Amino acid sequence: MSAPEHLPPHLPEIDNGLLRFLTCGSVDDGKSTLIGRLLYDTKAILADTLHAIANTSQKRGLDAVDLSLLTDGLVAEREQGITIDVAYRYFSTGTRKYIVADAPGHEQYTRNMVTAASTANLAIILVDARKGVLAQTRRHSVIAHLMGIPHLVVAINKMDLMNHDPAVFERIRADYLDFAAQIGIGDVQFVPMSALNGDMIVERGDQLGWYAGPTLLEILESASSEHGERDERFRFPVQYVCRPQQADDPMLHDFRGYMGRVESGEVAVGDAVTVLPAGRATRIRDIQIGGVSLPVAIADQSVTLLLEDEIDISRGDMLVRADAASAPKSAIRAKLCWLSETPLDAQRRYLIRHTTRDVKAKLANIHHLLDITTLQQRDATMLVMNDIAEVGFRLAQPICCDTYAENRATGAFIVIDEATNNTVGAGMIL
Repeated sequence: MSAPEHLPPHLPEIDNGLLRFLTCGSVDDGKSTLIGRLLYDTKAILADTLHAIANTSQKRGLDAVDLSLLTDGLVAEREQGITIDVAYRYFSTGTRKYIVADAPGHEQYTRNMVTAASTANLAIILVDARKGVLAQTRRHSVIAHLMGIPHLVVAINKMDLMNHDPAVFERIRADYLDFAAQIGIGDVQFVPMSALNGDMIVERGDQLGWYAGPTLLEILESASSEHGERDERFRFPVQYVCRPQQADDPMLHDFRGYMGRVESGEVAVGDAVTVLPAGRATRIRDIQIGGVSLPVAIADQSVTLLLEDEIDISRGDMLVRADAASAPKSAIRAKLCWLSETPLDAQRRYLIRHTTRDVKAKLANIHHLLDITTLQQRDATMLVMNDIAEVGFRLAQPICCDTYAENRATGAFIVIDEATNNTVGAGMIL
């Protein structure tokens, strides 16, 4: 088996930025093989890695290289032949960089899939052409939708085992669209493929000529990046207050910079901003990266902001545009996925980590539990591992948040057990 000498000439020769995506679906749908095929056909595999998995495949008595071994890295996974943890891989096509997460297929690892979905901007839902849309297909689709992933691609895999029959593709497509309409999934594309043979992954292959749509890689190349979906409001959680100690340097004597990452939007020198939760107003005096001044800071840049006025600001405060501030909240309503083996205890106090701020919190109520399989809501008095519910929290201090639908960075939080410091929940503010 040899890698292609070049990518298809029809791919655009532009930089579309970084795309984070995940693959998910039922067990044995071919998620790991699909990622391995993407890495192999885009020539993102080092020669020694390819040699190692070739030897492993030969020891297993396989005639061809088992590309799924590229992502099934845990010993337990190799022994069982399934994916347990979330495996992350990085590759580039020359026109775009990618971070891909291979989410586990078993129902008991739903929490791992939630973790992978929290940063993804596109999800590939794999469907075995022999089995069609299954309960786990619907479960992962619902989670991807709840986590706000804007683009879904339904990859109907193993078409080679169904004689590449277009009727099979159309039947599965119709079944999925019926389900998607029930939960409000709008942006969804369908691709027939064979991850094992490489048809419709990077190259089109010779067996699916009746399909006129784009290959999987062409969809990935043209998908919008995280901050390209909408005009986002400027949000800058303060991570660190920089006060250099070289008092003998007159240039640094009065230096006070606020360091952090621009989570969304942009800000320019001279812009009016508000410091939350205090509500104090000021303007941006300078923007620096490594001591070099910039006129503008954009999303995902880690910068130091200098302000025109001396204001009491500490870690956990947030800078926003003066005309786009949101009211700090001491109580929140959220979708919560419980990650811990220890059930949620309504009598206990937890820590909520929201951007760079940690606040003490108590559960106010559980509005309802979502049954992922039936999509029905039901009453609940407790949450156990992998449960997803709509809950309310009371906070000891206000947080400066947006809804998750508006801003995934400032609309998300994690729940931490004070006693163990373990992350026990992940939430999305409503």
